Amino acid sequence: MSDSPKAQVGRGERVLPGVWRLRLPLPWPGVPHCNAWALRAGDGIVLVDTGYADDDGTRQLEFAMAQVGLALADVRLLVCTHAHSDHYGLAGPIVDAAGCELWMHPAWEHVRGLAEDPDAALDRRIEVARQSGVPPAALERYKRERRGQGVGIARTIPPDRELVPGLDVETDLGSWQVHETPGHAPSHVVLHQPETGHLISGDHLLGRVSLFFDHGHTPDPVGEFLESLDRVEVLETSLCLAGHGRPFRDVRAKIAANRAEVSEHLGRVRGALGAEPRTAFEVVPELIGPENLNAATAAWGLQITLAYLEHLTLAGGLAEVEGSDPRRWRRPG
Repeated sequence: MSDSPKAQVGRGERVLPGVWRLRLPLPWPGVPHCNAWALRAGDGIVLVDTGYADDDGTRQLEFAMAQVGLALADVRLLVCTHAHSDHYGLAGPIVDAAGCELWMHPAWEHVRGLAEDPDAALDRRIEVARQSGVPPAALERYKRERRGQGVGIARTIPPDRELVPGLDVETDLGSWQVHETPGHAPSHVVLHQPETGHLISGDHLLGRVSLFFDHGHTPDPVGEFLESLDRVEVLETSLCLAGHGRPFRDVRAKIAANRAEVSEHLGRVRGALGAEPRTAFEVVPELIGPENLNAATAAWGLQITLAYLEHLTLAGGLAEVEGSDPRRWRRPG
């Protein structure tokens, strides 16, 4: 008998009248699925987010939709909360099948390089990792494992309209207002329905605190994320429909938990540095714990460590050693 984990399959379920959760499989260890949300709109639906594009991605989406009596032809509008592969990857096939418009934030092009030239994008990640102090043997292993792998995006497709504040998404539940929430990704937005208090949060807020900052596209994604928490905290919310996991209530408690996690992480990173300069790679075990460091967590750990180091440097709490290669940081003074 095989001891491999059971394969995930798409699943659809009604959450509220006119709201369906489409749970779609992902190929990532520790993140087995993501959510797309179908919202009744007249004789069809608004689909929020897409799922991941691989050989089986479209079929899994269609399978989940069929379980709740929906089909791709029912999509009247596609909205993406952000341009990561699990939320945008199937945009092209959905638009092709449904003939609908795509709405997404104008900062979506941070994903273009990955989707259109994945080898060049991999080379850039390898160079960032080299500059961060990752040992050459680990870099070569990562390059061998990643070269030629799919990136989860069927093709790049620009939005028909820019998803920014002032552009409401109309559904049978009412109008959903757009709020910009960068940090997790430059293109991130959330949708809020004021009358019901429902919030579609993408990956900005999840039921389980799990932080990720898309490093390298903006100067301070950590600072952006904290400001985005402030922006969402003032909204009256009753139920959060997140990009992963089940719906949850008490959004303000989740916001507080995210702030606490960021504060703890910043403390660990600051505590890992003294007068002796260290690389980001040397700080990663201090942030995520050496017992948690493995091939699956190393790339994630390096991304968020770099984001924290640069946030602390901008705030004056750390100093980067000028001209160092690999890059090194220390406490000032």
